[in-house]
Amino acid sequence: MSPADVSTEEPVPERHSDATTYPDMWVDPDDDPRSDGGFPDERSMLIGYLRDYRLTLQMKCDGLDAEQLAHRSVPPSTMSLLGLIRHMAYVEHHWFRLVMEGADLPRLYWSEADRDLDFNGAVADPDVVEEAWASWRTEVANAERFVDETDDLGRMDPRARSRCARCSCTWLRSTPVTAATPTSCANGSTAGSASRTGVGRTTGSDRGGR
Repeated sequence: MSPADVSTEEPVPERHSDATTYPDMWVDPDDDPRSDGGFPDERSMLIGYLRDYRLTLQMKCDGLDAEQLAHRSVPPSTMSLLGLIRHMAYVEHHWFRLVMEGADLPRLYWSEADRDLDFNGAVADPDVVEEAWASWRTEVANAERFVDETDDLGRMDPRARSRCARCSCTWLRSTPVTAATPTSCANGSTAGSASRTGVGRTTGSDRGGR
């Protein structure tokens, strides 16, 4: 057999699913904490979608250890669930603290030397995982507080460049990546994946214009 006939690709793992009602889903409706729509107005729809996407990220990471969270599903891409946790902490921090609140703070998981530090620094270390979750939860809580205290979603940021609703919608544009990214686990399953094809990295305005 020639070297050309030998495949170096890893076998595609079986899709993980806890669903028993609908085999093409990864969780049963009765066990799904996310909403099923029916929002009565624009504000509740925006807040509801933000909540559902945040829950999706949590659900896909539930029960995974540091090695599984840091596993890069489609090398050479640096995409991993741990990287997404760090990236979404960055997104929450950028749009709500830096843009809408006008805070003079350094960016999370970013440096001039490594602008993809959110993903590149997502290593299989329990301390890194703990810090990433703590950072993400802190930024989510701040974003929710900000929106709760904002009566008018048309409110402009201090530099009059963005509105609260636009920042939230840009956040949403960044987040579908969390709903479709497969991460192969150590046990060979694909944790919480909706797809086995992977997705591209967000760039440009989706990454806070960095």
